[in-house]
Amino acid sequence: MIRPSTLAEWLGYIETLHATPVALGLERVGEVAQRMSIGLACPVVTVGGTNGKGSTCAMLESMLRHAGYRTALYTSPHLTRFNERVRIDGIEADDSALVAAFEAVETARTSGASIALTYFEFSTLAALHLFAAATLDAIVLEVGLGGRLDAVNVIDAAVAVVTTIGIDHVDYLGATRESIGREKAGIFRAGRQAICGDPDPPATLIEHATAIGAPLWTIGRDYTFVASGMQWRYNGPRSVRHALPLPALRGSYQLGNAATALAALDALRDALPIAANAIRAGLVHVELPGRFHVLPGRPVVVLDVAHNPQAARVLAETLGDMSYHPTTFAVFGMLADKDIDGVVAALRPRIDQWYIAPLPGPRGATAARVATALRQAGVEASSIHEFDDIARAFAGARDAASETDRIAAFGSFLTVAAALIAARERQ
Repeated sequence: MIRPSTLAEWLGYIETLHATPVALGLERVGEVAQRMSIGLACPVVTVGGTNGKGSTCAMLESMLRHAGYRTALYTSPHLTRFNERVRIDGIEADDSALVAAFEAVETARTSGASIALTYFEFSTLAALHLFAAATLDAIVLEVGLGGRLDAVNVIDAAVAVVTTIGIDHVDYLGATRESIGREKAGIFRAGRQAICGDPDPPATLIEHATAIGAPLWTIGRDYTFVASGMQWRYNGPRSVRHALPLPALRGSYQLGNAATALAALDALRDALPIAANAIRAGLVHVELPGRFHVLPGRPVVVLDVAHNPQAARVLAETLGDMSYHPTTFAVFGMLADKDIDGVVAALRPRIDQWYIAPLPGPRGATAARVATALRQAGVEASSIHEFDDIARAFAGARDAASETDRIAAFGSFLTVAAALIAARERQ
C-alpha cells in the first residue's frame, strides 16, 4: 500500500486500524516498542485516574518547566488539534514531526509479523518515539483509559499517580470503584513511588500497592493541603510549602490535584529539585483548555469536559461558587455509552435551559436520547431545545442569552471542542 504522507492522512489511517478488534493487553504495544528500541533516559511520571488527571499533568508540566527543566507531556484526547497531545518544552509537536513518528511506528509494526494496534496505542508509540529522540529532563504521561492495560503502561514510571476514582468506562474497567481501582493501580511498580489523590481510595488499590511492594502515599494521610483565603499550604512527605497561590485552573477541587502534583514532585525531589518560586509560578501560569475554562467576554461561557457523574458534581459545585447569573444555558451532548442520566441528575439544579445536540460518530448519543434523560429527570419540555449539532446548539444559546447570563458547555471532549470552535468563530 502507499503510505500516508500528511498528518490528516495518517490520522485517518490509524483510525481504520482502530476499527479492527484486538486482544486486550500490553504484549502487542510492548513488542512494537521493543522493535523501535524506545528508551526514555529521564524520570517519567505516569498519571491515571477517573477525573483530575489532565489538571494534575498540566500542573506538573508547568511547575517543572518553570523550574527550568525541559519537560515533555503526553495527554489525550485532544480538543481541536491532534498536535495538542504531544508537547516538548511547552510546544506542540508539528505535523512533520508527527508524520515521521507515525512512519517509524508503522515500519516497526509491519516489520516481520504484522502487529495490530489501536488508534491510542499507535499514537502513544509515536509520542514515545519523539520523546526518546529528544533531550529531556522529565516526562509526564497521561493514562488514556484505566491503567493496567493502557498503552502508556508499557513504560515503567519513576512515579505513578492515580488521582480520583469514579465510575466510568464500565465495559472495560468494571462497574464498581473496587474493580476500577484495581485496574488503575496497574500503573504502580514494585519499589517505585505510588501516589493516590483520592481521599477514599478503594481497598483494591491499596492492596495491590502492598502486594507488589510499591510504597504508597495517599492524600489526607501522607500529604495534605489547607486553604486560607487566596492562599494555601501543602504538607507533604518531603516538603512543606507555605503561602502558595491558588492554581490558575478554576475550582476549589483543583487544590487536591495541585497537592497531588506536589506529592509527585516530592517523590522526585532528589533527581529534580524545585525551588518555591518555580512552584508558585507554575501554579499561577498553568493552562488547560476545557477544564472549567472561562472564555473572555459576555455572556460568560464556561467549557468543561465533565462526562461522568463524579465530574458533573464537581462542575455543578463550581458553577454554584460563581457570581450570580440570571439564567444558565447548557450546551450539552454526550456519548451513548456514558452515564447520561447521572450527569443530568448532577447538573439539573444548576441549569435553566438545555440546548442539546447529537455527537458525531457511532458512539454519539442522539438528541432524542439526551432529551429523554432530561424529561425523566423532571426538566420541562419548554426548557429543552434540540439542534442538529453542537455548533448550532451553541449559536442558539448565545442568541438567547443576555450579557448577564451564563452558558455552560459540557458532556464530552467533543462537545467542548465544537463549542470552543463555535465561540471563536462568533468572536
